[in-house]
Amino acid sequence: MPTEDTEELLLPRSRVANERLHAMIPGGAHTYAKGDDQYPENLAPVISHGRGAHVWDIDGNRYVEYGSGLRSVSLGHAHPRVIEAVRRELDRGSNFVRPSIVEVEAAERFLATVPTAEMVKFAKNGSDATTAAVRLARAATGRPRVAICADHPFFSVDDWFIGTTQMSAGIPAATNELTVAFPYGDLAATQELLTRYQDEVACLILEPATHTEPPPGYLAGLRELADRHGCVLIFDEMITGFRWSEAGAQGLYGVVPDLSTFGKALGNGFAVSALAGRRDLMERGGLRHSGDRVFLLSTTHGAETHSLAAAMAVQTTYIEEGVTARLHALGERLTAGVRDAAAAMGVGDHVVVRGRASNLVFATLDENLRPSQRYRTLFLRRLLAGGVLAPSFVVSSALDDADIDHTVDVVAQACAVYRKALDAADPTPWLAGRPVKPVFRRRA
Repeated sequence: MPTEDTEELLLPRSRVANERLHAMIPGGAHTYAKGDDQYPENLAPVISHGRGAHVWDIDGNRYVEYGSGLRSVSLGHAHPRVIEAVRRELDRGSNFVRPSIVEVEAAERFLATVPTAEMVKFAKNGSDATTAAVRLARAATGRPRVAICADHPFFSVDDWFIGTTQMSAGIPAATNELTVAFPYGDLAATQELLTRYQDEVACLILEPATHTEPPPGYLAGLRELADRHGCVLIFDEMITGFRWSEAGAQGLYGVVPDLSTFGKALGNGFAVSALAGRRDLMERGGLRHSGDRVFLLSTTHGAETHSLAAAMAVQTTYIEEGVTARLHALGERLTAGVRDAAAAMGVGDHVVVRGRASNLVFATLDENLRPSQRYRTLFLRRLLAGGVLAPSFVVSSALDDADIDHTVDVVAQACAVYRKALDAADPTPWLAGRPVKPVFRRRA
């Protein structure tokens, strides 16, 4: 593993590979959240391979990994049960001119796992699924506006959402005007929005839960508001799906949306997402209705057999092995350890762990208790030096107690340096380069 001293953590091969990536791939990665600007300067490892809860970079360093695959690899890398299911399909062909029987089996398995949905259609990424949900809502209601939850960071790469972010270049203002926002947890504000745009809002789309639990009665209140105003309620369960329960947040909280979208953990790293929901809405994208046809999801690779086999294996593993409960147990152990370590070093108010145990993030606050990218940089440098790759503290079920204990030890070392920086009221001497940057920003 890398040494304790960050100055000795040298990544010469990764640095060269990052230059090659930027020369050919805009942003140097295929997801902005994986960009090297999200890591301390010259400390963005390029990965060679992963196994379980560990990854190795091309410089030979091993890390305990969190947030694996942007929360998608929740069972750990190269999970045997998933890999076996995928390999069985690879020799049988992956894509045909007609649906394969695997599509039937995968749909049946999904709807048995998420019984609040009546139909499902698979795709390859979350953006396609959420955009399809919005399109269905607009078609069903005949209304133009989309109401998004302002407190949730990401819904889609498509114009209806990206136009609301700092990276709105290339998106017409007229498109942006059709998206409005409501605050999470505030039913009165949502009521006011729906009244202001009476009969114009096609849908409310939100993550049912994120880093905080929904206030009591909130989701049920949204359900009632959507019904009263005739709009479609959409739950984006990309993150909450499986991590909150096998049936998602809707299964845990008992509030049924009209449409919901799943991804991330569904394939344990394999490319598969899902749009699910009420039959009468979903059928508008099918052949068994009398209304205008909706071009829903029509993807060449949406039903690749091996990805659907991976999804079925993931669902079986979650249910038979109690994975959601394990994720919560691991997250609770990590939360307690990090909080204790931070408190012991006198930075308990500055290094803050938040979120549901299965979906933990951390905040790095400055001497005035404001979020700080510079202190985040310091913290990440120390974690990397100790062999912990952690843009978040989102756990996978492949972690064990030794991994958690090692992480807590490294966090304690990081917090000791954090304390020195706070005492100096300046983390600059410990940064060794530019600070990490927010994903959504207007200028590179």
